[in-house]
Amino acid sequence: MKPSCPVQDRTHKKDTRHHNHGGGNGGGSAASAAAAAAAAAAPPALPPFLFFALLLATLFTLFMLFSPSPLTIKRDLQQDGSSASASIRPQQDCDLYRGHWVPDFRASSYTNSSCATIPDSKNCFRHGRKDTDFLNWRWKPDGCELPRFDPRAFLGMVRGKTLAFVGDSVARNHMESLLCLLSQEETPVDVFKDSEDRFRTWYFRRHEFTLKILWSKFLVMAKEEVINGSSTGTFSLNLNEVDGEWAREVPTVDIAVVSSAHWFFRKLYLYEQKSLVGCVYCNEPNVTSYGPEHAVRMSFRAALDHINGCSQRTTTLLRTFSPAHFENGTWDTGGACARTGPYEEGEIDLGGSEWGFRKVQMEEMERAKVVGRERGKRFGAVDVTQAMLMRPDGHPGEHWGNKWMRGYNDCVHWCLPGPIDVWNDFLMAALRLEGGMNS
Repeated sequence: MKPSCPVQDRTHKKDTRHHNHGGGNGGGSAASAAAAAAAAAAPPALPPFLFFALLLATLFTLFMLFSPSPLTIKRDLQQDGSSASASIRPQQDCDLYRGHWVPDFRASSYTNSSCATIPDSKNCFRHGRKDTDFLNWRWKPDGCELPRFDPRAFLGMVRGKTLAFVGDSVARNHMESLLCLLSQEETPVDVFKDSEDRFRTWYFRRHEFTLKILWSKFLVMAKEEVINGSSTGTFSLNLNEVDGEWAREVPTVDIAVVSSAHWFFRKLYLYEQKSLVGCVYCNEPNVTSYGPEHAVRMSFRAALDHINGCSQRTTTLLRTFSPAHFENGTWDTGGACARTGPYEEGEIDLGGSEWGFRKVQMEEMERAKVVGRERGKRFGAVDVTQAMLMRPDGHPGEHWGNKWMRGYNDCVHWCLPGPIDVWNDFLMAALRLEGGMNS
């Protein structure tokens, strides 16, 4: 394919210093004699048809040697899911979130030595994890490739912007992965931390990019029941009122990644307009009983409606449910996650509660997208559920260093580095496809 605009090729510029144009005494007669001798010795001319055949063969050979080969490009992309250039965009007609994990023995983009911001509880190698095979996999969508995260290109996409993760400690885990990946390109400045270390802000000066975590358990207003000064773990949720701690920040945010779910697996009283409308895990007389999926749906509906109504500039991505992998018990009854490799696609259950949470989240995102489209706003998803259902090997397990909870395993959060880093491959692709952003 010819370039769209003229390109000067300096390698073909004529250099007259390498050509002798004759001169000197007697040069003309000597040259004439040499030419006559050469003409006498020259072989007979080639027949015209043979001359043209040789010319065509030469041109074809040169074309094959110096033109780009589509077969080579295709093979290179198939073998290297990271793509050779940040300009390669994910295919719009391919579902990046349906696929499987394939072996990949390239080193992680960072280590627990090269990233200074890994929190202690996610630094699995520091706390004794010995196996490293869980790092040697990459996500392969069915029918296409997922470009590998490129920190330089990502920072170019978000230059001058603010990106906020809104949600619980798993949202924080996602931000920490992104922070490590970006810190390989530019060292961020820690500019804010609240007294409980739940709200954090980092700033990348060279790119004028701000990265935040806005903590919220349920996305809506929640109050924990306290009896005799002790917390009970039971919450009352006001489904009509979003949590103001994160909501007030939305007008200053260009990109919001919204997520939550793990706090909904407990006894919850649900209120609308200060009236009790139902309960999760309560089984009380005269109170409508709901599953946790309903509470998740209504909380996300309130959160996305708030963003649609108050923000004029925010691109919103909903990150779907990230499953836990406790085996032989729950977190408080000896459950553990000691596997060292991913599941095959046939080993996961796409009809379980994890998929139910994803279903209601995706439905609420699509609902918000329809409303937002009329207002010129963008909504999309970072759909991690299937990929992470297959990764029971990526959690800290016993290697999380919590001296106050010895004997308990963390099978909810994710080691850094680890499988969670693919969330940022997904995030970069989503910003290009859903957010219309380019590096």
